[in-house]
Amino acid sequence: MPPPPALTEPLTILAAPAEPVTTAGDAQLVIAALLGIAAVVLLIAWAKVHPFLSLILGAAVLGVVASVAPDKMITSFTAGVGSTVGGVGLLIALGAMIGGLLAESGGADGIVGRIVGRVSGRALPWAMAGVAALIGLPLFFEVGVVLLVPIVLLVSMRTDVPLMKIGIPALAGLSVLHGLVPPHPGPLVAISSLNADLGLTLGLGLLVAIPTVIISGPVFGTIIARYVPATAPAALLPTRRDAGRTAGAGAGQRDVDGDLLTDDDLANPGGGRPGAPVDDSGTEAARRTPAFWPAVITVLLPVVLMLLRAIGELTLDEGTGGRKTLDIVGTPIVALLAGVILAMFTLGYQAGFNRSQVSSVIGGSLPPIAGILLIVAAGGGFKQVLVDAGVGNLVADAAKDASLSPLLLGWLVAVGIRVATGSATVATITAAGIVAPLAASMDRPAVALLALAIGCGSLFFSHVNDAGFWLVKEYFGLTVGQTIKSWSVMETIISVVGFAGVLLLDLLL
Repeated sequence: MPPPPALTEPLTILAAPAEPVTTAGDAQLVIAALLGIAAVVLLIAWAKVHPFLSLILGAAVLGVVASVAPDKMITSFTAGVGSTVGGVGLLIALGAMIGGLLAESGGADGIVGRIVGRVSGRALPWAMAGVAALIGLPLFFEVGVVLLVPIVLLVSMRTDVPLMKIGIPALAGLSVLHGLVPPHPGPLVAISSLNADLGLTLGLGLLVAIPTVIISGPVFGTIIARYVPATAPAALLPTRRDAGRTAGAGAGQRDVDGDLLTDDDLANPGGGRPGAPVDDSGTEAARRTPAFWPAVITVLLPVVLMLLRAIGELTLDEGTGGRKTLDIVGTPIVALLAGVILAMFTLGYQAGFNRSQVSSVIGGSLPPIAGILLIVAAGGGFKQVLVDAGVGNLVADAAKDASLSPLLLGWLVAVGIRVATGSATVATITAAGIVAPLAASMDRPAVALLALAIGCGSLFFSHVNDAGFWLVKEYFGLTVGQTIKSWSVMETIISVVGFAGVLLLDLLL
């Protein structure tokens, strides 16, 4: 007997309407879609309205122009919001919990210290790219930047390696993982919207991510360091405390000077994770850095479980005991929950936190993602109005008539919305909703590649309307022009190289 559908079928956030919500003609629907998307773009880029409100208002514009009855418009929008939160929200929350424990425990600092402390100056860019990709698996991009930048600045200062030469690889590792690999919000939304297989998309995403990180990170970083001289802002450099070393600190891990890493090495151990910081007053003597390999295993556990499920689907017969077990443990919610539970012990208790402090870290990881969840939810509502009004079917028919590749269409739509709004998440949500009908006639690998093509397009050319642009500018002490030459060009390389990798896989599969 096959496992229950809830455990074996990909999550979907596309709710089929019970009946047509509008009788508008094709031309009217096209105009409605264009005006709805334009409303979102203008509200975000020009009026500076929060994306959450912009998506709600954009859905209203779309519905009104498409002659959708108000009650049906509201029903469609709320159905999209509910199914999106139910399908994606839990995964984002669990991923944030792992990231919070990794940051606050100092586990991320331990991973960074172990790797960069054992490589030469020439290999540092490659090491930083690898570190960023590793700890970027459970961390949101902004949190990863806050966590890694102080370490990048410190390594650059102590090794005399140009800041851009190791900073760009770190940013590339974080950005590629953010755009292509679950459990980040963008890939999860694309996977759910297209009804793609999560494990397969994860595996293919990692294949695309590796060469993309190499080219946009160490290779481009070495080139751009010659043209963008950057000086680490003194105020952001981690400073050494005078409290002395703690008895149980280090766990054999060393910083870039070869000294044992302790909580006293940096003024802000844990990387300054936004949210509710741990109150460890009176317990500093018990704080210790989690061991390297347990921290790495904790980060990789959810990814490995989801990949094992995908391998089981390809190699094991349906209904066998092994297949059923892998279907259960590899379900995204179960895999991430297992990661959270393991992180409580290997990162929380191992770092010397008591039960209330572990609870505080987990709780503190949720408020920072509230805005992301709201944007994703509203985007799901906007997309559902697009789907229910029939806009997606129009796009699918037009693509078939024009013989336009669904992969190219998804990438181009995501690129346009990304450049206009500055939001990778909004670009992913909207593009996935527009091309979702195309996925119905595609096989499993092609649908997974479509999700990755949209993810690549959502990273294209970050500029002044993107919060990440200003985050990088301020953290690295760059001018606007220098940020465009380095960060914006790096994002464009990621988008183009990643999409080229998707097209190559499409030829091979």
